[in-house]
Amino acid sequence: MARKVKVGLIQMATKAPAEVSCEEHRKAMLEAHAKYIDEAGKQGVNMLCMQEVFTGPYFCPSQDAKWYGLTEKIPDGPTTKLMQEYAKKHGMVIVVPIYEEHITGVYYNTAAVIDADGKYLGKYRKNHIPQVKGFWEKFFFKPGNLGYPVFKTAFGNVGVYICYDRHFPDGARCLGLNGAEIVFNPSATVAGLSEYLWQLEQPAHAVANGYFVAAINRVGTEAPWNIGEFYGQSYVVSPRGKILAKASRDKDELLVTEIDLDEVKEVRDLWQFFRDRRPETYGPLTEL
Repeated sequence: MARKVKVGLIQMATKAPAEVSCEEHRKAMLEAHAKYIDEAGKQGVNMLCMQEVFTGPYFCPSQDAKWYGLTEKIPDGPTTKLMQEYAKKHGMVIVVPIYEEHITGVYYNTAAVIDADGKYLGKYRKNHIPQVKGFWEKFFFKPGNLGYPVFKTAFGNVGVYICYDRHFPDGARCLGLNGAEIVFNPSATVAGLSEYLWQLEQPAHAVANGYFVAAINRVGTEAPWNIGEFYGQSYVVSPRGKILAKASRDKDELLVTEIDLDEVKEVRDLWQFFRDRRPETYGPLTEL
């Protein structure tokens, strides 16, 4: 019996000017997402994910401590609790990418994973943190310390990788070895070199590891930083590297597509990349 699963991705432009409070940003983004979450429920979506730090703008072009105000506890903060209610209401797994407060002054770029009955399953903290012009993320985020967990949900085994993580094949492989059948990558990435890589790296991860990848990106531009256009084009790619569905470049959108998780076993039985690995020869990967 085929394991058909409907996957939903929400891409969106920011909904409030940068100068308003963090709480106003959170409120505006949650209100804007609410109709898409309910629409996903009406369409029978089984797994849903939003973009990176979805409750606010992508504030990392600045080094402004104001944005620490967007942090929340996980799972006890308001957004995780609200998404637990939505998950239970719609019988839908939800991946919730938000700015996490661990303790005062220690903050992570995190995604909570909620099962279809509303149960909090755990979280992934972004492991790879960039520090280049326009992306001063080390000012805001401590590197993740939870490894590469995979969450056994009602509809399949879910892994998470966040934005810049996608440039590192090592963690993508760890997610496959840990049993991921689908990996969600919530992102905030702008036009330039990364747009070409957006179409290249994640299909490569999907093929190399025999799982589905669901990639989510913002849309629009964000003043006053104006680092470029978030180019959307959220998509779902199969373990064979085929892009199954892709969203627009510039519109708020709920992208929905159906996948068959049985394809994971079919592909791994055909392309025996895990069997033929030679980890005993890979020592330099952890020594250099």
